[in-house]
Amino acid sequence: MKVAVVGATGMVGEVMLKVLSERNFPITELLLVASERSVGKKLSYKDKEYAIIGLADAVAAKPDIAIFSAGGDTSLEWAPKFAEVGTTVVDNSSAWRMDPTKKLVVPEINANELTKEDKIIANPNCSTIQLVMALAPLHKKYKMKRVVISTYQSVSGTGVKAVRQLENEMAGVQGEMAYPYPINRNALPHCDVFLENGYTKEEMKLAREPQKILDDRSFSISATAVRIPTAGGHSESVNVEFENDFDLNDVRKLLNDTPGVTVQDNPDTNTYPMPIYAHDKDEVFVGRLRRDESQRNTLNMWIVADNLRKGAATNAVQIAEYLVKNQLV
Repeated sequence: MKVAVVGATGMVGEVMLKVLSERNFPITELLLVASERSVGKKLSYKDKEYAIIGLADAVAAKPDIAIFSAGGDTSLEWAPKFAEVGTTVVDNSSAWRMDPTKKLVVPEINANELTKEDKIIANPNCSTIQLVMALAPLHKKYKMKRVVISTYQSVSGTGVKAVRQLENEMAGVQGEMAYPYPINRNALPHCDVFLENGYTKEEMKLAREPQKILDDRSFSISATAVRIPTAGGHSESVNVEFENDFDLNDVRKLLNDTPGVTVQDNPDTNTYPMPIYAHDKDEVFVGRLRRDESQRNTLNMWIVADNLRKGAATNAVQIAEYLVKNQLV
């Protein structure tokens, strides 16, 4: 299995290599790919050094799978070039997510939709992945009508520049700003760019992507996305109105029985999900499960996951694993 990791020098790229190694992905030849300014630099994978190559050389090598995490513009330009030579692309950017001709995949939910003809596969937004992991089993049983979500997103979701901004501010050092305001000791209700409707791009991803993943537009989602001074891990406060009533114990059991989801929900022992606990883990953690007392058939919950792992790298690698296992590449 010849595998290319495109954007290997970035934050997600680094985690991608770590996840591929941990999960012992069957690689016979590894191509580490990045922009021209990184070509020739060395990165190690499983105690072996690899020189970074450019995109054109990577296409010429015709890998079986290319896992992209290099930004939307790069994906729009280069993913079709890889697909043309027979490579299956798993893309982590927003470039292809809402393209009606491309599948948007969370393996535990809809990988069975994939075929050999799918040459460009979209990895959902980090906040979307953890949200749908918890919502999918509940929707199946109780049928969602409306979801209201507020996110508490770490600076690592913006990238290395934002992590540096937070570290500089904590140390009292003047440095390059990734955000229009300080992030340390602050909260910015501003993730991604603002759109004409007053929402940010991140908020609209949360509204639209779950409908595509679950192949159901009968429910609606309203989101507010907030950046907080945490280095890693996204948290979400979620209010879900269902058509059918539920029992809280059944909800806990249903979530706990869902592969990839772990319930942490015991107020008596202060047990609830936190980014510090989700760090470097692949599960989606759910807690603070309680009935909304202001409205019937409505549930409140708190969802946390490592945004660089299940929210990005791990989900992409799981898609690649599914392709290999089912002989789709």
